[in-house]
Amino acid sequence: MKRPALQGEGKKAVRGRRRAGRTLRLPNASGLTSKLGAPITLLTDFGNTDYFVGAMKGTILSVNPQATVVDITHSIPAHDIEAAAFNLLSCYRAFPAGTVHVAVVDPGVGSERRPILVQASDYLFVGPDNGIFSYVYDSEPNSKVFQITSAQYFRQPVSTTFHGRDIFAPVAAEVLGGLAPRRLGKLIRDPVRLKPLQAGPWKDGKLRGRVIHIDHFGNCITNITRPDFQDASRLEVAGKTIKTFENFYAAAGKRRLMGVWGSAGFLEIVANQASASKLLRIQRGQPVLLVAR
Repeated sequence: MKRPALQGEGKKAVRGRRRAGRTLRLPNASGLTSKLGAPITLLTDFGNTDYFVGAMKGTILSVNPQATVVDITHSIPAHDIEAAAFNLLSCYRAFPAGTVHVAVVDPGVGSERRPILVQASDYLFVGPDNGIFSYVYDSEPNSKVFQITSAQYFRQPVSTTFHGRDIFAPVAAEVLGGLAPRRLGKLIRDPVRLKPLQAGPWKDGKLRGRVIHIDHFGNCITNITRPDFQDASRLEVAGKTIKTFENFYAAAGKRRLMGVWGSAGFLEIVANQASASKLLRIQRGQPVLLVAR
């Protein structure tokens, strides 16, 4: 039931109250109506020793004081777009429908690279068009991408070195409040993409994949998924053959290499209480070969 306007309450106040009401209509692909409380998340390579993250949060709250802002991480290695893409992929669905994910790892800030908004299933993503949302595109094939050009939603003046504060933060605050993506700019069909996430295909009893991420513990996350695994018997990587596949890290002796299905849904090469990446002397991008029985 609609609440009547209070006596003496102006039209501007009524509009503000409606925007801050119990529910708000979010303009995503599913036509979702989300309960208030869906947050804005931040994922950056800014670290925590400078003012950058605080400035983004301040801008968001200046535009939308009711916003809840959640940090995913600000410890992405500097300029590492692939690490940001993987971390975003691995956690964006953990948040409630209607969440606006802001991801800023932006070595091209101030150049001709485009600022974009991505509309994917029950989520919205805001950041630079440099491949950072590539794995979201792979997982959400019906994604829509809009180039952000409507400067009236930017913080002014716009710094050429800090679009996180001056473009992405205020735009995220606006779309959380119900701004339709089409009001930000035109739909584009050529967003920048990283190398496709998918492994394979199988050929002659072998499937070629790669290491797509190495985490804090030295676990090597591959792009091999359970459907890929089929009747595989072993994994070959950096001259080593791995035949042991377990369900948890402590299932084998210390420093023993094995495969484990990680929480992100990919096959990980791990070593119990040791760094698999150091034992194998490998980095992200290392080829792996899955061999059938």
